[in-house]
Amino acid sequence: MDSLKKSQDFKKVYTNRRSVANRLLVMYVLKNELGLNRLGVSASKKVGCAVVRNRVRRLIKENMRLKQLPLGYDMVVVVRAAAADADFYQIKDSLNNLLDRHKIV
Repeated sequence: MDSLKKSQDFKKVYTNRRSVANRLLVMYVLKNELGLNRLGVSASKKVGCAVVRNRVRRLIKENMRLKQLPLGYDMVVVVRAAAADADFYQIKDSLNNLLDRHKIV
C-alpha cells in the first residue's frame, strides 16, 4: 500500500465527501484509476503529542498493511482524540467497521 503525500491528493479525497466515522476514526474513500491502494493518515495536535500521534499512525498503517483489500482506492483516515488510548486491536476493529460500512471488504 502506497501513501498519499501531496496536499492535492488529500483534497481530492476530501472533496468527494464519501465518509463514515466511528468513535476512534473517520475514513474518506475515493476510487482511483491507478490499480493500487493509497493511504493517508491525518492526526491533529488534539490527539496528543508527536509520540502519540505517530504511534496511532503506525498502528493504522500496520493494520491496513495486513488486510487483503481490492485495489483501486485512495483512503484518508482522520484520527480522533479518543484513539490516543486505543491499542492495536481496538484500531483493528474500528478500521474493520469503517471498511465494512464503505463496502470495501
